[in-house]
Amino acid sequence: MYRENLRIAVVLGGDHRGRTGPRVSSWFLDLLTARPGVEIDVLDVAEHRGDGHGTPSELFSASVAAADGFVVVTPEYNHGYPGPLKSAIDSARREWFAKPVAFVSYGGMSGGLRAVEQLRTVFAELHVTSVRTSVSLHNAREMFADGAVSGERGAGAAAAVAEMLDQLTWWALSLREARDRRPFPG
Repeated sequence: MYRENLRIAVVLGGDHRGRTGPRVSSWFLDLLTARPGVEIDVLDVAEHRGDGHGTPSELFSASVAAADGFVVVTPEYNHGYPGPLKSAIDSARREWFAKPVAFVSYGGMSGGLRAVEQLRTVFAELHVTSVRTSVSLHNAREMFADGAVSGERGAGAAAAVAEMLDQLTWWALSLREARDRRPFPG
């Protein structure tokens, strides 16, 4: 079945009680929404009712299955990613296979890079191709203090998003065509 648009699921992995996570998520979704040829599903792990042990979730799994690719938006907590994000990822299995994932991370000085490095190994186990270019927002609390990112730092972050989405789009189209030709073994 040929579809013109790509379906990209954005997995919001952070705690949305604070100020930084919702601002980062909103900023990224605004940039993604402006991109032509993309249909967006938002999967907020705060709304995912997993049991913390990766028990299958029909709703989450169905959204993962429908997607052509993913962007995980995650903070870094204690040099890692949030536990509810891991539980959500583990609630699906084959639905992830042979699809690409990209990352937008945020945090203090590291900008969430340690969380992304750990997530790359998790997704490798699920036969997911991780996009090399990621967006890392260093000192995000200060960066988004006024609610919007502007100036040179904002332009640099937006350029990184564009580069990452170009790569994600290429992988998503290529892997969708490959899956349509022959099912992924496994």
